[in-house]
Amino acid sequence: MPIKFSDVFYVYSPKTPFQFEALRGVNIDIKDHSFTAIVGHTGSGKSTLIQHINALLLPTSGTIQVDDMTITAKEKVKHIKKFRKHAGLVFQFPEYQLFEESVEKDVAFGPRNFGDDEKTALDKAHKALREVGIDDDLFKRSPFELSGGQRRRVAIAGIIAMEPKVLVLDEPTAGLDPRGAQEMMDLFDKIHQGGTTVVLVTHDMNIVLRYASDVIVMKDGAIVKVTDPLSLFEGDYEDYNLEIPNLYHFAKLLKNGGYQFDMRNIRTIEDMAKIIKGGYHRG
Repeated sequence: MPIKFSDVFYVYSPKTPFQFEALRGVNIDIKDHSFTAIVGHTGSGKSTLIQHINALLLPTSGTIQVDDMTITAKEKVKHIKKFRKHAGLVFQFPEYQLFEESVEKDVAFGPRNFGDDEKTALDKAHKALREVGIDDDLFKRSPFELSGGQRRRVAIAGIIAMEPKVLVLDEPTAGLDPRGAQEMMDLFDKIHQGGTTVVLVTHDMNIVLRYASDVIVMKDGAIVKVTDPLSLFEGDYEDYNLEIPNLYHFAKLLKNGGYQFDMRNIRTIEDMAKIIKGGYHRG
């Protein structure tokens, strides 16, 4: 079933001079098996919203339904481990959370924490590490001996090893060069194609255009638009301080110049190259 927010409010530091209402009456359904991007300017409530999906934050009021589990302000969350196993959250710079003496032990920590025996936990760790592109000969190395990109992959493997049904990502490409960012996003897309629901917070509209099936736009703690990437960039994206993706901008210039093709087929540079090579025509 979808992730459902019903009239959710969240207040930081309530009843203090620093009180701040970060979420204001959020009502949203995040579809099963979707790749949903959450966008909006800094301070719009994106990170606060996703931290409710695995009960890292509890609502000040309202209800969140994830699968058959419910979070409310008044009732203690039951089976919190089950909740957090169901929805795995990858923070910005997750590599800073590595702590074990070896790569495999760090990745196996989550499965062990959720009740797996040592062998099962290590099997899951090895599978996740291979999935993110870490070679077997690095499994017993200290994670702190790896490159920055490798450490990030190890940290993400630690979430994948818990086999979440929902993968929640908070700016996962922050600090990466373009090639590293694409490799990371291709990995998440592969996980999504395997049936996992992906929820992504990002400021990069190029990523939204290429990977997202659905887009939630936030402003001042509220949901202001639910749409798809193409509809967003054809519409009032500037009202939300969002930048147009480079590829979409180039495609629009061609369209405005009289070239005829379906914008829905343009997600990547390769898509554009195929259309050009295929001999799109000028109207």
